[in-house]
Amino acid sequence: MINRSHLKEFTLYLKLERGLSGNSVDAYINDVGKLLQFLEISNADWRIELVDLPTLQRFISWLNDLSMLPNTQARVVSGIKAYFNFLMIENIIQMDPTEFLEAPKTSRKLPDVLNVHEINLLLSSIDLSQPQGLRTKAIIEVLYGCGLRVSELVTLKISNLHMDTAYIIVVGKGNKQRLIPIGGVALKSIADYLTDVRSKLKIKPGEEDYIFLNRFGARLSRISVFTMIKSLAEQCQLKKLISPHSFRHAFASHLIEGGADLRAVQSMLGHVSITTTEIYTHIDKEYLQGVVKHYHPRS
Repeated sequence: MINRSHLKEFTLYLKLERGLSGNSVDAYINDVGKLLQFLEISNADWRIELVDLPTLQRFISWLNDLSMLPNTQARVVSGIKAYFNFLMIENIIQMDPTEFLEAPKTSRKLPDVLNVHEINLLLSSIDLSQPQGLRTKAIIEVLYGCGLRVSELVTLKISNLHMDTAYIIVVGKGNKQRLIPIGGVALKSIADYLTDVRSKLKIKPGEEDYIFLNRFGARLSRISVFTMIKSLAEQCQLKKLISPHSFRHAFASHLIEGGADLRAVQSMLGHVSITTTEIYTHIDKEYLQGVVKHYHPRS
């Protein structure tokens, strides 16, 4: 029988040392659980110390036989690698069997990006005579102007908003902080919301520092933002399926298409790897041809 006691220690490691969110920790534990399930099915006498590369390769084949998508398989491999890295740190194993374990090749689906006209259409459809309209405008301006994830938006704090220097401090994945410039349009939208709407709310104790609140004075939920964006898209009859993340895509894509440095965009998005940011470099052929024609000496 597999010793599952290591999972408790692994959970603490992910939370305390890696600083991962609850959802990320749960995903890692579920991934390791799949491996342990496979080992128990394969041989009840397996011990984690005896797991080798061929065993892990058979595990990947097993996942494939279950019709698990390559992207999901790749995520599971990432979780397994983290688990064995932890076992090495704790001296539970002497060799890491995942060192040469390859994840399935995954395809990167290019996001359906909003263009500037569509973003302006959405903004112009907001009824600014209503309090929730001022809040919606501020939310979209911040999502598009700063490239935030929806979880980062709803946890954005007044104490992390620096209007004098036009910067915000964002707490992203793994509780990591990053500094992002915020434009004048977004700043004005926030100021209008704070002055004309938020100041009139009866704020619940403990929620005083959050910028975006619901009508009951509590922090806005992620679901509320999704619903708000969906309703606005339907209102202006936008054909694209969009979500709060669509504005993050637009932020990155429009910056890169405008000539922004990829490393700078990576920093603002909070991507650990530059390869994650490169998904936004899906610039059309005419643009690329124009770049070559304009800059290449042989053109």
